[in-house]
Amino acid sequence: MATNAELPIWALDLVHSSIGFTVRHLVVSKVRGKFGRWTGTIRMDEHDLAAAQVDVSIETASVDTGVEQRDNHLRSADFFDVEKFPAMTFKSTGVEKEKAGTLHLHGNLTLHGVTRPVTLEVEYAGSQKDPWGGFRAGFSARTSLDRKEFGLTYNQLLETGGVVVGEKVDIDIEIEAVKQVPVAATA
Repeated sequence: MATNAELPIWALDLVHSSIGFTVRHLVVSKVRGKFGRWTGTIRMDEHDLAAAQVDVSIETASVDTGVEQRDNHLRSADFFDVEKFPAMTFKSTGVEKEKAGTLHLHGNLTLHGVTRPVTLEVEYAGSQKDPWGGFRAGFSARTSLDRKEFGLTYNQLLETGGVVVGEKVDIDIEIEAVKQVPVAATA
């Protein structure tokens, strides 16, 4: 069995991947957003996913809900405070196999200067050779988190008793990863 350092590296294909979120607005509707700039790698043997390692860094300033005024507010000290916290990171700590094709990916999420454990439910879509001679793998992941646990506490009360922004944030991730070919050592 390979050690984690010996596991093949898979780069995230950002053109075919996305990190999105959904949060309640005014109690009655949902707002969707995404992050446009992020990087990451997966170390894994596609035949033994339980040993996989995942590292991702997301630029908080790249938040995009499709509304410039809202995005600017999300970048402000009321929410992400991108000047002080320019990135959020995820580093895996373990993988549990569930039913066929489903995994629980455990890790630490650092957001707004706070690090907390999170678990993502991951569906492995498989891997295959692409038309250009590379090898690709696909994953869908989801989790929910309480934004207040990460110090994102801004809100406004409504006269009907609700709040402007929900506390629960649903995260949806689609990943296409490309297996990296080791570079041969030269003499």
